Amino acid sequence: MQGTVRTFDPATRSGTVFLDDGTVLEFGTRAFDAGPLRLLRSGQRVNLVLTGEEISYVTLSTFPVPE
Repeated sequence: MQGTVRTFDPATRSGTVFLDDGTVLEFGTRAFDAGPLRLLRSGQRVNLVLTGEEISYVTLSTFPVPE
């Protein structure tokens, strides 16, 4: 699944994304730390992995997601 970064707080390493349908979802520190990223900016496209209804992995859209 893909989305666009809405907000990102580098101090907490958490934020929000817009899905393509306009839905806003939050991601926590654990989801950010699961990927290889060090920073996100508003407007960046990201790949997301959902576990249930929670984002469990965030990475840039150019990086693969884990299987």
